[in-house]
Amino acid sequence: MLIAQISDPHITAKGEKAYGIAPSNDNLSLCIDHINQFIPKIDIALITGDIANDCSQNATQNSAEILSKLNCPFFIIPGNHDDKQTLWSVFGGQAIPSMEKGFINYVIERPDIRLIAIDSTKENSSGGQICQTRLQWLGECLIQEPQKPTIIFMHHPPVKFSVIETDIDGFDGADDLGELIAKFSNIKAIICGHVHLPTHSLWNGTIVSAAPSTGMQLGLDLSMKKPSEFYLNEAGYQLHHFTKDKNLVSHVIYVRKNNDGPYPFTEHRNGNLANEAEQE
Repeated sequence: MLIAQISDPHITAKGEKAYGIAPSNDNLSLCIDHINQFIPKIDIALITGDIANDCSQNATQNSAEILSKLNCPFFIIPGNHDDKQTLWSVFGGQAIPSMEKGFINYVIERPDIRLIAIDSTKENSSGGQICQTRLQWLGECLIQEPQKPTIIFMHHPPVKFSVIETDIDGFDGADDLGELIAKFSNIKAIICGHVHLPTHSLWNGTIVSAAPSTGMQLGLDLSMKKPSEFYLNEAGYQLHHFTKDKNLVSHVIYVRKNNDGPYPFTEHRNGNLANEAEQE
C-alpha cells in the first residue's frame, strides 16, 4: 500500500500567497500532479493539518477545489491554522468521515492496515493537545485491533524536534499519550505535520515522523536562539510504503518544476570513459 502524506499546505484564497510571499496554492498543485503521475499508483492521501492558512471559508473552499484533483481517496485532519467547523462544512462526510464531541477523530480500515486519525488541536493555541476524551477514544480504537498494523496520523508531533517555533508551541498530554502508545507494538508510526521539515524520532516504541510542508519550510537552528523564520524551498511530501513484508518504509519526495535528470549510471559512466580516452 502506498500512502502519500501531504502536510501544512497553508492554502489561501485564489490569487493570494501565504504571508504575501509563499506560493502555497501552486506548490500543492505541483505535489498533486506528482502524486497523480506516480508509478505504481498511490492508494490514498493523508493531509496532516494546516490545510488553510487563515482558517477562512474562502481559503478552505479553495483547498477543497485543489485537493479534488487527486486521483486517489484523501482524508484530512485539522491543524492549528484550521477551523474545525469550517473544515467539517467543506469536507465533512467524505474527506472527514466523522466528527464526534467536537473532535475530528476517525478510523480508516484497509485489509492489511488501519489508519487512525486523531485531532491534536488545542483551542486558541498553536500547540498540540491530547485530552482525556481523545486519549480514551484512541485507547478504545487500539484495543479493538491490537495485532493489526496501525498508523496514527495527527497534526502536532508529541515530541520536541529542536525546531524553535514548534517546540515552543508544546504538546499537552504527551506523557499520557506516550504511555498509551507504549502498550501497543503494532503501531508502525505516528505521522505528523506542524514542523515544516522532514524530521523523525523513536518515541515510546514507535517512530514519530514529521513531513515537510508543501507550502514553506521552517528554519533549522539547533542552538534554538534565532528568531522563527521560513524558507521558500521546493514543494515536498512524504510517501509511506507499507510493504508485503509488513514493513513501513517512508520517503521524502521533493517536487521541482524543472528536474535536472534522470541520468542513467551506465551511460554516464561510459561517457566519462570516452572523455578520458579522448584526453589521452
